[in-house]
Amino acid sequence: MSWDQTGLRKSNKSSTSENRDYLENHNPKPIEMYVFIDPLCPECWYFEPYLKKLTLEYGRFFTTQPIVSISMNRENFCKSIKLKDPWTKTKQTKINFDTQLEKSISNPWMVSLAIKAAEIQGKKAGKAFLRKIQEYLFLRRLDISKEHILMEIAQEANLDMEEFEEDLYSTSAKKAFQCDVHLTHEMEIDDTPTIVFFNHSKDEQGIKIAGLYPYEVYEFILQETLKINPIPSEKPPLEEFLKKYDIVGSKEISIVYDWSLAKTEKEMKKLQFRQKVDRIHEKQGTYWKYTEQP
Repeated sequence: MSWDQTGLRKSNKSSTSENRDYLENHNPKPIEMYVFIDPLCPECWYFEPYLKKLTLEYGRFFTTQPIVSISMNRENFCKSIKLKDPWTKTKQTKINFDTQLEKSISNPWMVSLAIKAAEIQGKKAGKAFLRKIQEYLFLRRLDISKEHILMEIAQEANLDMEEFEEDLYSTSAKKAFQCDVHLTHEMEIDDTPTIVFFNHSKDEQGIKIAGLYPYEVYEFILQETLKINPIPSEKPPLEEFLKKYDIVGSKEISIVYDWSLAKTEKEMKKLQFRQKVDRIHEKQGTYWKYTEQP
């Protein structure tokens, strides 16, 4: 079933002992999240900070299964709503996005196959490649369906290049993509991003949430699926977070760490002064690239 914000409520956090008792008597990661992502869709790019934050705070309870859902019917599948700021906590959020950028992708299916080829090297490799795909599209504004661009992305994502080149046109990658297409139709996914939450320790239907919502909505649904209100884990130090994701936006950092943009700017300037990061100015906002020191 689909989920909207009706009934969204603030819940008191359960005690540490309640969380410990739950983990002792249940599968440590009982929740599986099917995350339907269109890498060409701006809403999916803006959704990334929420998924990162959810993973940092509650990742001990769930695993994610990314599903590539690229549709040729761009207008219906990825509703590029012209909004002001997708990261505000209001119902009416707006996204500024150059629709010409989507049209510049010459072969969307090639992007899907490349992501599946990367996933053959493991889930971690697949996620790193997907993130780089989105960076190249939304920040560098390049045609990510061209083979030489895909090879460059694979190298930046630290993939085994020989294996990636072989898998890119392999039957395995094609079958994996076909499985994603089948799941997309089977679960009646008609918008991205969409998450379907399953609790494998309960004999219940999954909960589906389609579209881009404030973080609290995803947190609430996870709690409802778990049947408890777990205490969020402590977030890693900022530098560790930056090192892991390489390039992150100021708004992304603000969302993950619950900081104002002013505080984020202050903290990032400290790292910039120490030559830990480089500032990247983009049309969509300020981004930071982690610069690892020798």
